[in-house]
Amino acid sequence: MPIQLSLDPARLIACCNLDRDCERACTSVLDRRTDRETFLVGLSFNLLALLFLAHHFIPRARTHTTKFFHLSYPNSKTGKYGVGFDDVYFLIFGIVVFTGLRAATMEYLLAPLGKLQGITKRKALTRFSEQAWLAILYTAFWPLGMYIYYTNPHWLNMRELWTAWPSRELGAIMKTYLLVQWAFWLQQIIVIHIEERRKDHWQMLTHHFVTCTLIWACYAYGHTRVGNLILILMDFEDLVLPCLKYCGFQTLCDAMFGLFVVSWFVTRHILFMIVCWSIYAHTPDIMETGCFKGEGDNLVGPLEAPEGLAYLIEPFYNSNGPVCYNETVKWAFLTPLLFLQVLTLVWFTMIVRVVMKVLKGDSADDVRSDDEGGEEEDEEDEFIYEEAQPLEQEVGVEELDLRNWERRTGLRKQASSSGVSLPGHSDRKELLGRIGCEKQVE
Repeated sequence: MPIQLSLDPARLIACCNLDRDCERACTSVLDRRTDRETFLVGLSFNLLALLFLAHHFIPRARTHTTKFFHLSYPNSKTGKYGVGFDDVYFLIFGIVVFTGLRAATMEYLLAPLGKLQGITKRKALTRFSEQAWLAILYTAFWPLGMYIYYTNPHWLNMRELWTAWPSRELGAIMKTYLLVQWAFWLQQIIVIHIEERRKDHWQMLTHHFVTCTLIWACYAYGHTRVGNLILILMDFEDLVLPCLKYCGFQTLCDAMFGLFVVSWFVTRHILFMIVCWSIYAHTPDIMETGCFKGEGDNLVGPLEAPEGLAYLIEPFYNSNGPVCYNETVKWAFLTPLLFLQVLTLVWFTMIVRVVMKVLKGDSADDVRSDDEGGEEEDEEDEFIYEEAQPLEQEVGVEELDLRNWERRTGLRKQASSSGVSLPGHSDRKELLGRIGCEKQVE
């Protein structure tokens, strides 16, 4: 028989509450998707608050809590800092800060800004927020990296990249820069598992792991100058990444995309390969073959390399153990760098496809990281940002149209742990049966 059913979410849940067994299932179908950004902001804030409260009120804990927000291994004689396991505390602190800062900036600053610019589709709003966040971040990273590069001997001199080796100490600015960059890329590994999976998920994940490993290797082996140079080369084009199309500035977007393509090719495929060539050609002439051991400025060597290959990974966990240079070490660095070049070439081919589209008169769209869903999903992603009004009408079970309610309210529901997915479900009666509510409508 027909029933009077309110399509207001609260009333529909009330209908389901007639049966306790289906309350949880119905609620999971109708509730909004979990706000990940709000959760991450709260989690990060609580962790940081706990850390600072423990540091302030528990004096005995300060020996450990200080390591989270101060550089470890200071050397009062040289005014520099060593490297070691305690740097992990600073990395953890950076990861938590970046996680909370990213979520808060995207949720409370960039997303509202995007809405003010007329962005209504969820996918477009997310992409705008992500790219704007990276632009903000690299606006801080790149000038700092350039300052370090300009004030050090390796400024425009590739051979000076290797003259300071072996050294297990570095200045405060260089150490902070490398650790913050390292924390950022570690946090990026977390990010790609939080956000919606893209077409190039595995390429991005591989890129992030390789980048983190290379930063770690440069840090542990004392090759901080070349690490600084590679980071500023990789960071530059992200300053001009075209995200203005989401705000409707398509012409300016196309112009910025042209600058992006040129900067990508110059930095990642010309200057980056020059750095790789310097590793191949300059290091054998400048760096002394052999191993050195000790801490800080008290290094002993050169010594013969130990047998086997275990010495290659010892600098990663033993800051006083042997750190070596030979042909094996050279290729151990070159191989992941060249692999990184292959990954960027794969992305560059995608960029060239966009260039061909622009030359044919289309707009510039970054195809490197589109969602896996495709165009059909994009059509359903538009939000109408207005308060949902309840609609009451007399309907039969066969006429119940929950898809229409989704469109009216602007809410797009995701599959829940109950296995229910509203979008694309053709049999409404079967849907009610799956969540255990069919007994209420006979």
